[in-house]
Amino acid sequence: MHVIRRLDLGYFVRPASEVGGPEPRVEPVLAYLVRRPEGLLLFDTGIGGGEPETEAHYRPVRRPLPEALATAGVSVSDIDLVVNCHLHFDHCGGNPLFAGTPVLVQAGELATARGGGYTIDALVDFPGAHYRELDGETEVWPGVRVLPTPGHTGGHQSLLVDRPGSGPSGGPVLLAGQAYDFASEYGQAVLARRAAREGVAAPLPGYRAWLDRVAEYGPRRVLFAHDHAVWEPTE
Repeated sequence: MHVIRRLDLGYFVRPASEVGGPEPRVEPVLAYLVRRPEGLLLFDTGIGGGEPETEAHYRPVRRPLPEALATAGVSVSDIDLVVNCHLHFDHCGGNPLFAGTPVLVQAGELATARGGGYTIDALVDFPGAHYRELDGETEVWPGVRVLPTPGHTGGHQSLLVDRPGSGPSGGPVLLAGQAYDFASEYGQAVLARRAAREGVAAPLPGYRAWLDRVAEYGPRRVLFAHDHAVWEPTE
């Protein structure tokens, strides 16, 4: 069976000062459960407990990960593999629940997180933490591949999951994490790349170089960590 299920792990309030507008913005925190013949993979684990300043700044509302997993009929102990897109506290908050379970992360991202002042330290080095440090693109299971997608952080990574068949229910899906904040931003970058490749005269907006690699796989859907919207190609 090949299934991708989105999990609601709560939300936080991004202050107006970070939004660039007159009002704050409420953003979801989404994780993804991937069921494959090889087992169950969890992409991101939700919002960790922050320090008082962080709590006051973002006012997070958490949905416990065990509760979210239960809606999919699984428990924490059923998870075979964890992949974090990066190690900020709103993406790795449930990691301490997975003592002994392999957690896949880019080696540079883990080194940065361990350098201090980056995330909540207890979410990174917890009792029983078992990291598989990656150095670039890696096939995790057949048809499941980690792709480096730096930008939000230097060690950010996404997960490409192939689905058998064709049409809306088949083809590759990219779990993009926070590679872009919103589906619309991702779509704008895809169009910027297209315009550049088709020779449209400057000036043109830039786009992240890893989009070239993503385009080789041709994802049929792209899903995000802080946006319920889904990007799909027009053809």
